[in-house]
Amino acid sequence: MASVSTNLTSNKFLLDWVAQKVTLCQPDQVVWCDGSEDENKRLTEFAVSKGILAPLNQEKHPGCYLHRSNPNDVARVEHLTFICTPTKEEAGPTNNWKAPDEAYTLLRGLFEGSMKGRTMYVVPYVMGPLGSEHSKIGVELTDSVYVALNMGIMTRMGKPALDMLGASNNFNRGLHCTGDLNPDRRYICHFPQDNAIWSFGSGYGGNALLGKKCLALRIGSYLGNKEEWLAEHMLILGVESPEGQTTYVAAAFPSACGKTNFAMMIPPKRFDGWKVTTVGDDIAWLRVGDDGRLWAVNPENGYFGVAPGTNWQSNPNAMKTIAKNTIFTNVAVTKNNTVWWEGLDGETPDELTDWQGRPWKKGSAEKAAHPNSRFTAPAANNPILSAHVNDPRGVPISAIIFGGRRSNTVPLVMQSFNWAHGVYLGATLASETTAAAAGQQGVVRRDPMAMLPFAGYNMADYFAHWLAMQKRVPYPPKIFMVNWFRKDKNGKFLWPGYGDNMRVLKWIVDRAHGNVGAQESLFGWVPKQGHIDLSGLDIDPAKVDEATSINEGEWKAELENQKAFFDQFGERMPKTLELIRQMLLSRVA
Repeated sequence: MASVSTNLTSNKFLLDWVAQKVTLCQPDQVVWCDGSEDENKRLTEFAVSKGILAPLNQEKHPGCYLHRSNPNDVARVEHLTFICTPTKEEAGPTNNWKAPDEAYTLLRGLFEGSMKGRTMYVVPYVMGPLGSEHSKIGVELTDSVYVALNMGIMTRMGKPALDMLGASNNFNRGLHCTGDLNPDRRYICHFPQDNAIWSFGSGYGGNALLGKKCLALRIGSYLGNKEEWLAEHMLILGVESPEGQTTYVAAAFPSACGKTNFAMMIPPKRFDGWKVTTVGDDIAWLRVGDDGRLWAVNPENGYFGVAPGTNWQSNPNAMKTIAKNTIFTNVAVTKNNTVWWEGLDGETPDELTDWQGRPWKKGSAEKAAHPNSRFTAPAANNPILSAHVNDPRGVPISAIIFGGRRSNTVPLVMQSFNWAHGVYLGATLASETTAAAAGQQGVVRRDPMAMLPFAGYNMADYFAHWLAMQKRVPYPPKIFMVNWFRKDKNGKFLWPGYGDNMRVLKWIVDRAHGNVGAQESLFGWVPKQGHIDLSGLDIDPAKVDEATSINEGEWKAELENQKAFFDQFGERMPKTLELIRQMLLSRVA
């Protein structure tokens, strides 16, 4: 049997746990990851020698590599993701549930002997800034060098995590094995009461990088409820005015709603002197500070972003971020061994090698890059990275934004009347399905707080936790809803989006500081005419009026549609949110 000893730690709890899992999985060897540059070089060279990574054109993409995953293993598998709580009610109707004993029995059978002939990598990591009370420590045991290398980018990985853990027993226990990648033997199981995650049969990021969605959101949200903080699927950005005042905003968007673009936004020329900085592009952990405000950290240390659609127009800062030391997964490559995907700038090459390694010709009906192809890039590469990204205190949040993709009903921007109404807006957040999602396009799907796949316990209890936070936060952030995707009767977008979203963000910041007025509508505060700065923008003011308008008939249908979503939670559903829905409905009935 492989030895588990290491000179990196003497933590008895950790060493005993690793020894137990070595006995279960029976790897040929155990490698403890220290997070050093030498180790990264060594593991990368090993991955290249085994064909797991392929070097890209090092002149065009210094330090960058390509990984191709199994075609049956290219995305998160929500139907195979389970919350394993003592009762089904604790997991709630929006999660898949397995009883813990049943799940452990099933998984032990799969993991037994699963790493024979393989190496077990012990990957200690910190989610959040080193030394921060916000942060959580995890250890992932994995048979995938690809996972170990990605965790080195996405987290504070290695010896610093072990040093922060010390002799404590308080760490997330993550066990991962790719198995034979058979979808019939694929399970991603979360045990909130045990602070544990067992993942088998997948090597894809969201299923295998256990610090990301699994710990940072599913386990994190459960811990947040217990420990009175929030783990949210939110970006965090800073907006600095020409006078030097910086305001921090957290924002939740479902997929295909421009989340990363917003986090890395470049303001239009009209806003020369304004700066946007990125604290995080995907996840926020929020706690009440000593000053009574809500403070947030980004638990991650890198970006695991979707490649298709990323280009110099949509997100120049992302393009700069992925220019070096990046792992690309399931993108296409050119004859010159440079990366390519649908939506990249310039002409489509006549010939490519597609994401499965097959020849591809321009005009092919199949995509050259997988629609969910990814890049894993260090946050340090981001040219507008916030100076406070590693601040143990985090940053104070002045505004929270919820946004979805809606062609009608939801205005360009609207502020909630109060905290409870803001929670209601987040709880009823919906987005229309796009080509990126399986099934019919244009269907309105509820995704509360953009957390539907990620809440690690009953979502009704999650709503109640949000409502209860008001008593804990003496100076809460203002809450807003945005919609960049509203269309006119001809199906054309009313708002240009991208960098011009800065114009809406400016109104939000001004409202957060009480510097600008608003118009009260039936459903929230909206900008008065002229309050969104349109100077330098070639747009008909009537379009902006239409984008910010409230249609009572559409809202009546929206409010009635929300009832079915609320009803599934039964008696657990907070009465406050249903009363707000009924009150709003009474205004248009």
